[in-house]
Amino acid sequence: MSNATQQQQHQQPADHEEIRQQRFIGERAEFFAHDRHYIDCIFADGESPLKHGRNLEVTSGAFQWKYPLWYCNDVIVRDSTWFEMARAGVWYTNRLLVEDSTVEAPKNFRRVRDLTLRNVDLTHAEETLWSCTDATLENVVARGDYFGMNSENVTADRFRLVGNYPFDGARNVTVRDSRLISKDAFWNCDNVTVEHSYISGEYLGWNSRNLTFVDCTIESLQGMCYIDNLTLKNCRLINTTLAFEYSTVDVDAHGTIDSVINPSGGIIRADRIGELTLDPNKINPADTTIVTR
Repeated sequence: MSNATQQQQHQQPADHEEIRQQRFIGERAEFFAHDRHYIDCIFADGESPLKHGRNLEVTSGAFQWKYPLWYCNDVIVRDSTWFEMARAGVWYTNRLLVEDSTVEAPKNFRRVRDLTLRNVDLTHAEETLWSCTDATLENVVARGDYFGMNSENVTADRFRLVGNYPFDGARNVTVRDSRLISKDAFWNCDNVTVEHSYISGEYLGWNSRNLTFVDCTIESLQGMCYIDNLTLKNCRLINTTLAFEYSTVDVDAHGTIDSVINPSGGIIRADRIGELTLDPNKINPADTTIVTR
């Protein structure tokens, strides 16, 4: 989706009613609200303040309690904060833009369709971005385990993550210019491309299909195993051991791969391989071509 299309979808209608410096309390305080622009407002104690809202904008807002945006359509949130108790903040919502904001609460963004996060800090991102479709992340920082599970059609640029098990079960994911400090990243995935990025963590990419790394630096114990159609282009594998077990591979690595064990087939190119295991009792060694420079 182009930036122009996203901007058009997230434009605010001219007939929004402005609501300024209000403090909302009680359950469903603004239930079924529509065509409103909340400025400098606080959504305090009380669950689901904007449930079933549509055509809403929140600027300089504070979400302080649980479930603020459920079953909503066409929402823009800018310069705002989800505090720790605003847990499970956005579920079952369509067409949402969040930018220049901080999300302290966990379990946010589930089953959201057409989501854009731009310049957002997710300080407790445990179990966040689950089962979302058509998600764009631009300059997002996240800390927490199980980020992005079962989401599809995800694009992340300048994404920085500290947390294990990200994108488990995800499909059609593109990550660029990013840094992931994460064990068990990209497990059980289909169609993932990571470009110009750094990844450090054990057991990278297991049980996935069509996993591609381009111009990446990777550090991983037993990384990239059990993968159907693994491609590495112009990558560096530092401190990476027991790689590629039972994977079909097309690998172009610069520098040394410390150890490779029993790939299922394909080709591996590297300057040097420290330890190579091709056990004929486990795989057919003739199915893999090894080229060292």
